[in-house]
This record gives sequence, structure tokens and C-alpha cells, in this order.
Amino acid sequence: MSEWQPHTRHTGSTDISDPMKDIEFSQEQKERIISKIKTYFADELQQDIGGFEAEFLLDFFAREIGPYIYNRGLFDAQQVFNEKMEDLAYLFQELEKPEA
Repeated sequence: MSEWQPHTRHTGSTDISDPMKDIEFSQEQKERIISKIKTYFADELQQDIGGFEAEFLLDFFAREIGPYIYNRGLFDAQQVFNEKMEDLAYLFQELEKPEA
């Protein structure tokens, strides 16, 4: 299995919509994430931050780090897909009839 390496976005001639849009969360997700950020700051850094600051931090991470996480997810999905395709190729090979 190859090692994951971040790379720039594919800019081939294929006309597809941009799959990496801004990361958006539902209001409920955003509230849970903000709560987790505030708890992390309080527990690990002994700093109290407000919801406004935590939301700015969330937006920063989504914008600046989100593409790396997204690309890693795509890489992992591609690895699983490739493994399944190898399994499928093996199954097809097993179905072949001997030729006389």
C-alpha cells in the first residue's frame, strides 16, 4: 500500500462540478463542535474561550485544514475501492472456464 501524500487538486480537462466546496455543518453539528472546542481549551489549555471565538476557530480549521482531511478521506476510500477491485478481479478469474 502506498503512503498518502497531500497533493494539489486535479485540474484535468474533465468537466465536473467542484467536489471540495466549503465545509458546512448543520446548526446542531456546529453547536456540538463548538462545545467540544470550548471543552478542549478549558481541559487541556486551562483557557476559557467563548462560543464566538470557538466558532471562528472551527471556521479556520474547516477552511485551512479541511482540504487535507478531505483529501485523506478520498485517498482512504480509493484504497478500499482498489482492494475491492482486486478481490473482484480474482473472483472473475475463478469463474473462467478452462479452454480445450
